[in-house]
Amino acid sequence: MLKTWYSFLLCWLSLRLEANPGVKVRITQKGLDYGRRIGMELLKQAVLKETFASWSGQESFFVVKVDYVISSKHEGGITVSISGLFIAVIFEVSRDSTGHLSMLLHNCQLSINSVKVKLNGGSSWINSFLPGYLEKPIYTKLDKNLCLNIKYKIQMMDAQLRKHKVLSQIDAFAQIDYSLVSSPAVFKSHINLDLKGTVYPVGNHTDPPFAPAPFALPNQGDSMLYLGVSSYFLKSASLAYYRAGAFNITISEELAAAFNLNIALFKGFVPEIAPSYATACPVLLKLTATSPPVVSLNADRCILQITGCVKVFAVLPNSTTQYVFTGNLTASTRANLTITKQKLIISLLLKRLQFSLLHSTLGFSKMSLLENFVSHALRSAVIPVINDKLGEGFPLPNLAHTILTGPVIKINQGYLVISTDVHYKHEEGGDEDLHSHS
Repeated sequence: MLKTWYSFLLCWLSLRLEANPGVKVRITQKGLDYGRRIGMELLKQAVLKETFASWSGQESFFVVKVDYVISSKHEGGITVSISGLFIAVIFEVSRDSTGHLSMLLHNCQLSINSVKVKLNGGSSWINSFLPGYLEKPIYTKLDKNLCLNIKYKIQMMDAQLRKHKVLSQIDAFAQIDYSLVSSPAVFKSHINLDLKGTVYPVGNHTDPPFAPAPFALPNQGDSMLYLGVSSYFLKSASLAYYRAGAFNITISEELAAAFNLNIALFKGFVPEIAPSYATACPVLLKLTATSPPVVSLNADRCILQITGCVKVFAVLPNSTTQYVFTGNLTASTRANLTITKQKLIISLLLKRLQFSLLHSTLGFSKMSLLENFVSHALRSAVIPVINDKLGEGFPLPNLAHTILTGPVIKINQGYLVISTDVHYKHEEGGDEDLHSHS
């Protein structure tokens, strides 16, 4: 039965690239071996739980005709031993018209070395003759029905795959399309899956005005799974969140109090405004992104550059707001990437700010002081709010009932690679440690 898993490598596949993928998935030989072990364990459990339909027949020996019924309901006293059972299954894996993975049985071959029947109890002369006559119909029944059963199971798997959601919800702002852009590519030591990897605003699946650039996963096999995420994925995410308004931030009076943004702090950066404000009233801030943030992946660095317009107001003692100034800014942030609970988490850190004043009700003699205040407001209030919006994380492609273990992120020019092992969790609460067989 080991042949069942490895025959996957012999699938008849047609590799026809329709578009460059935004995300690549590679299952290595290490991952395939682990999958085979898990598959064999699940197969054993399934066989132990399996009940087979009863069947009957008639056999003659000497002048005696015997009618028999073979059942798995444990009502009789018969033991059937099967040795040397070998099943070779070849099935075709492809991409259907909707981008789902599809499975089709191509060939199934069954070989049984021997079938032995033992009657428990009964007359000794029956025990001597009847088992030999039962072995033939049992062999014939197995030969006929096992491959039919496998075909049915593969049809069920295919139906489940077609129902699998290729559109993953990120949060209230965006969704990811993980549909296949081509059929899986099977090689001697690994399997490759090319996924669309486009992030869309919720309810708006207009493709971005740019296309993924080709990239290649490293020729390594130390980990079970390699996930390649291109800059296209992140750029489409930036565009989606921009279109959804996620980068338009308002620091309200409540948030201003939480982040300690007030006129007293403003005076600390720009002392010349002191005569205009006698009380330490809250400072409100509105940031509007004027274009999608620019994402760039370089060696070991992910940079996100936000361009926008900021307006600042003061809340007076009578609860009215007073406009203070408007300016343009370009904030260069470094994106820290981590993986938590099967998700890619992005957290921004302000590294550099360029600010230019457009209009003000006050006179500012030193723009550097005003820029320092805006930088502090971004770092202490605006960026944390953006990080909170991004905090849901991007769900990564994953196999059913598995979790990623020990993932490592490597950022390259134009793409990043996540190398990881996987850990299988049984549906019924059992657990299989993938490292225990390493």
